[in-house]
Amino acid sequence: MSIGEQHIVKSFDVELGKLTDAVARMGGLAEAQLAAAIEALETRDSEQASRVVGEDSRIDEIDAFINEQAIRVLALRGPLADDLRTAVTALKIGGEIERIGDLAANVAKRSLVLNQAPAVAQVRSVGRLGREALAMVKDVLDAYLTSDSARAVAVRERDRDLDEIHSALFREILTYMIEDPRNITSCSHLLFIAKNLERIGDHATNIAEMTYFRVSGKALPDDRVKHDTSSSAPEEV
Repeated sequence: MSIGEQHIVKSFDVELGKLTDAVARMGGLAEAQLAAAIEALETRDSEQASRVVGEDSRIDEIDAFINEQAIRVLALRGPLADDLRTAVTALKIGGEIERIGDLAANVAKRSLVLNQAPAVAQVRSVGRLGREALAMVKDVLDAYLTSDSARAVAVRERDRDLDEIHSALFREILTYMIEDPRNITSCSHLLFIAKNLERIGDHATNIAEMTYFRVSGKALPDDRVKHDTSSSAPEEV
């Protein structure tokens, strides 16, 4: 390999490294935002919830950089094989992380409304659901950054457990609403929050599948069945 070719390869590695670093920063922010949103919900901390909502733009800024950087790499470098998968998956995973950040902000917004009413016991159950979703996000980001395809598959399998927890919680909240109609408004907000947390699990699962593809060059079989029976639950977009 000539000196010029070595320089080109090194330069290309730098460009790909910028992509991976940006995904790492973005994922770390989204993880922190989700953890803060869950804590704000459980502790009725309106100040912290407001910070989560206000800081969502930081995630959006990194997502914009990832989009620009990935397009630059694809357009100017013409990557192949592993490098191509790295660029494409970084672009797609950035979109998944951005959505996780949006959903975390939605949780915080709903908690601000909940804080205007008396506390309801089901917040604790929703908090447990949130911590399960947060654990999935943390583990799948670690799997991506360490190129651990086995860990990515394990995260994908855990989405079934999250769906089942959400379905049980959905029934619990509906029962509570029926037993005491005074809680209908607060519980409706909790249903939205729970659905947002369940959707975060779906985005973590998508990242797991993309991570597996980046590492192995193969797609996981499309046989994952959703186990969430609360399809009538409200969902924010």
